[in-house]
Amino acid sequence: MDNLWNTSYNRSVATTKPGKLKQLYAQLPAGTPLSSADLADLGISADLAVHYARSGWLTRLARGVYCRPGDPLALYPSLNLLQRKIEGFHVGGKTALEWYGFRHYVLQRSTVYLYGWEDARLPSWFLSRFPGEYHRKRLFDEQPGKPLKVDHYESRDNAPLVSTPERALLELLSEVGVRQPLPEASEIIESTYAMRADALNELLMRCKSVKTVRLCVKLGHELNLPWVSKLDAKKLPTGSDRSWVSQSKDGLLVLKP
Repeated sequence: MDNLWNTSYNRSVATTKPGKLKQLYAQLPAGTPLSSADLADLGISADLAVHYARSGWLTRLARGVYCRPGDPLALYPSLNLLQRKIEGFHVGGKTALEWYGFRHYVLQRSTVYLYGWEDARLPSWFLSRFPGEYHRKRLFDEQPGKPLKVDHYESRDNAPLVSTPERALLELLSEVGVRQPLPEASEIIESTYAMRADALNELLMRCKSVKTVRLCVKLGHELNLPWVSKLDAKKLPTGSDRSWVSQSKDGLLVLKP
């Protein structure tokens, strides 16, 4: 009886393979990883996905994650899959600034800096293909499901979520003294003369990091950037009248109110 059931099941699977996979491949942009939920939306159950993987019709990247055989993963669709799994997930900081052209040098294979609202780890299938770092960061007073000044890259619906240049600037500065050297941050910020002062002011007003607010204003003045004079400096949340002091490998950082 078991053999009869297995034979019947295999025949059923075999008959569903061409149609469903043909539909899948027709809808699937090159380099796109798929979760079990994505496959289920296309009528491919978890059991059927396992069968396809064992038969070589799908490649299993991890539990519940698949891709087309022989199809190298692309960065954008890989990021899109992760942002469906991690609340508030987006490209930010130095990477977002690089994407928008704010950089002082270009690495052939630079690290992708990613941020989100919750604790999470980047999966091995992603890290083995794309050098990346993920950090839980709650830098602004905002809703986790709708972070401020984050949108689809270049306003394309199928592009990953990315910080605007103004948010990315503050994300970068928030890392100074922790993971981000101050000299490099200063060199990057030196090219941000075209930043939108109104967007930057809105973000600064809702920024929960006194260090980040003070450092943004300080560097803006030191580098003589045009947006700094347009900020509502008296209303910015710069904290108490005391200096903010931090020791890092770059030396002592003193930020006055």
